[in-house]
Amino acid sequence: MLLIGFLYLIGQGLRRAYAGPIAIGQKVPAFELTTFEGAVIRTADWQGKVIVVNFWASWCKPCEQEAADLEQAWQRYRPGGEVLFLGVDYVDTEPEARAFIEKFGLTYPNGPDLRTKISQMFRIQGVPETYIIDRGGRLAFVKKGPTTLNEITGVIDQLLAQAP
Repeated sequence: MLLIGFLYLIGQGLRRAYAGPIAIGQKVPAFELTTFEGAVIRTADWQGKVIVVNFWASWCKPCEQEAADLEQAWQRYRPGGEVLFLGVDYVDTEPEARAFIEKFGLTYPNGPDLRTKISQMFRIQGVPETYIIDRGGRLAFVKKGPTTLNEITGVIDQLLAQAP
């Protein structure tokens, strides 16, 4: 009986470890990001808001392509307080990441993905990747590869137009 219980626990652990990526329409588990400045941002504190999560790295050339568009979108929505942007730096070094942030003038919160916990949760395949979470905490949009201002604002505007 003890062996059966042990095997059950192993099976449950493996099932969680090999769960697929978060699908469109699924609830996104709450997570937290410690920014390069030391602030802790908890997505649970932003319930009822739209959250844009962008995975990037300083060594990623396509990430450079989208950096200005992400910042421009952030500046557009920042005053309303209804949208949170989070930059998640993936497999990088802090000096290079900070240089990237400065080079592209990124003002939205950015922080390292310590022990790749956030990227594992989203099951990212590379960088850049952008995920937009609706006000109900469900995944609404996924973009693998560089995104554009029109793409981001189009999705956000649709989500903001929906009742919370």
